[in-house]
Amino acid sequence: MRRLFSLAAVIDFALLAASLTAVSAQPVRPVITIKTEHVGMTLAVGADGRLYQAGFGPAESSFRVPGGSPAREVEAYPPYGNGQITEPSLKVIHTDGNTSTDLLYVSHRAVESEEGRVETRIELRDGHYPLRVTLCFRAYSSEDVIEQWIEIQHQEEKPIVLERFGSSSPVFQASGYWLTQLEGNYMREAHLVEERLTPGIKVLDSKLGIRAHQMRNPSFILAIDEPAREESGAVFGASLAWSGSFQFAFDVDWNNRLRAVCGINPLGASYRLDPRTVFHTPSMLWTFSSQGGKGGVTRNFHSWARKYGIRDGSAPRPILLNNWEATYFDFDEAKIVSLFDGARDLGIELFLLDDGWFGNKHPRDNDRAGLGDWQVNEKKLPRGLGYLAAEAEKRGIRFGIWIEPEMVNPASELFEKHPDWVITQAHREPLYGRNQMILDLTRPEVQTHVRKVIDDTFGPNPGIRYTKWDCNRYVTQPGSSYLSPERQENLLVDYQWALYDAMKYMAERYPGVISMVCSGGSGRVDYGALKYFHGFWPSDNTDPVQRVFIQWGFSHFFPAAAISAHVTDMGRRPAKFAVDVALSGAFGIDRDVSKMSAEEKKTVIAGARLYKERLRPLVLGGDLYRLQSPYERPQAALSYVSPDRTRAVVFIYRLGEEAFPPVKPRGLDPAKKYRVREINLPEGARSRLSINDQVVDGATLMEHGFAAPLRRAVESAVIELTEEGAQ
Repeated sequence: MRRLFSLAAVIDFALLAASLTAVSAQPVRPVITIKTEHVGMTLAVGADGRLYQAGFGPAESSFRVPGGSPAREVEAYPPYGNGQITEPSLKVIHTDGNTSTDLLYVSHRAVESEEGRVETRIELRDGHYPLRVTLCFRAYSSEDVIEQWIEIQHQEEKPIVLERFGSSSPVFQASGYWLTQLEGNYMREAHLVEERLTPGIKVLDSKLGIRAHQMRNPSFILAIDEPAREESGAVFGASLAWSGSFQFAFDVDWNNRLRAVCGINPLGASYRLDPRTVFHTPSMLWTFSSQGGKGGVTRNFHSWARKYGIRDGSAPRPILLNNWEATYFDFDEAKIVSLFDGARDLGIELFLLDDGWFGNKHPRDNDRAGLGDWQVNEKKLPRGLGYLAAEAEKRGIRFGIWIEPEMVNPASELFEKHPDWVITQAHREPLYGRNQMILDLTRPEVQTHVRKVIDDTFGPNPGIRYTKWDCNRYVTQPGSSYLSPERQENLLVDYQWALYDAMKYMAERYPGVISMVCSGGSGRVDYGALKYFHGFWPSDNTDPVQRVFIQWGFSHFFPAAAISAHVTDMGRRPAKFAVDVALSGAFGIDRDVSKMSAEEKKTVIAGARLYKERLRPLVLGGDLYRLQSPYERPQAALSYVSPDRTRAVVFIYRLGEEAFPPVKPRGLDPAKKYRVREINLPEGARSRLSINDQVVDGATLMEHGFAAPLRRAVESAVIELTEEGAQ
């Protein structure tokens, strides 16, 4: 009962507002409910005409709606400068210099789509200035996700300046709040850190501009009343669909209320907005699990993402071989064709030609030249990309290439012709990242150039079936020679929308080209970019021991179908361990086949066959249950369960010498009987699993589990559960 009482306190702010009066004593005012199957947000208009949040949490809860005007601290979208003293969502400098805004309710409407989604738009207007702010919500009922964004427009005589413009800013009331973020750096991405929020403001942000997630992903978990647990407790999950600089400001006030203001980072982004022009914020995605903990939040996000968040989310992902580890920049036509044979022998379905295939006057033989000159290097590849695609096709393999269309090396024909096309600050020495600069996508000529790169690459070469879109630096000198002096701070926002336009152009014009987003690792892992891509590259760190942690972190918000997991020799781990880690995501290979031992080839071939024949639909489309966290002890276990609960696969990784506790699967049907088998064993090896090939009911498996069949560090096991009698 304590949980139910505490949770009611979390979501029912009306109970805590001393200024409220009885509903019956007040005129009827609009009450707006944003609702999915299990999650709801209630908004209500106060007697003062402002919009307040009355509740956010379980859909079945009954929120008391205020009859008067609640405390301003629970205003739904608080503006700066006229009574608000907590962290604002909106700050505007009007044409006359006034820095205050006051938003009053005007109207709202809700429209249901054919897919069952409900879009609600709530119009607010300033009481004096011709400024309109529309709060937009889209509720995905069966996935339990609520999407929110803001639209701002005005009819003042001249441009106004938006100094803050959050996408979402809900309020919570509880005894305590625990925040989990995905932090890290290059080669150490998506590590989980949890902390209790205390009075004051905690800010998570990125200031990197265009690949903003290198140090911190724009997603978080918020646990209510107690630290987050995997499969129990009240937990919110949130993710911002934005690849640029972001900011999450968590403000715990004097009444222990928490306001979470989430959106674009306002630093360096004071946006000059013209009259009658609509400013759209990126979307903030929210979900909630009242009793299912982090696991419930994860499964909600995965279900939503496969349907709405990633491109072709339910389609199988091909097994990919990348040449980078085998050749780096040093290759020619004969070498690449020879790799096709090795790829075919391993059971590979797709070959990716990575960096180094372009540039003639400035050949791309290293990372210091060639970017921007997207002509095929005639010395390396005299017969062009079409020839390579045809040769791959002869061997039953699809062909793909690497591109980085936003970037340019100073040593390039493009830069020689258009030095003014790059992002840099006047009167400063240019700063390079990986010896390159960023093209200014706010400039129309650059937008045309990027589309031409896409068309010139894929149009004449229909055999190209895959691309890896990379981005190997971030913004350090945010200046544009195209934008006027007063609009310099529009740069990072307008760049990002122009980038999405280019990505959308590629996805719609070349729908048969599978695409992976990459930014020196995980610089663009967000639902702003992923709607145009089939997956992402999580990290350049492919040591499978480290990948256990990296993939574990990303799994909280992104499904396995989006997480590229490749077998490499980084870390010099056993081949079976590397394969078993990669099998838990979108499986691929980054190895020089010619340097693999016969035993390693056997291991990879067996893994690829198993993935194609039995595991791919289960891993990519199943419900994820994280069973044993590597953050608690040096071991990890996770499982995927088919939607009908007839099949499951459990991945077990021993990272240190500490003995494993029993591995207890979750998500099974208690009444079903499952045959338990260890699979992906080395040829001739016998399983050490005590219940191998036995039939056990789901209830027993979930209650008692089984001993991990692992004896030493850096060993792994893959356990398949199949309903006895199921096809």
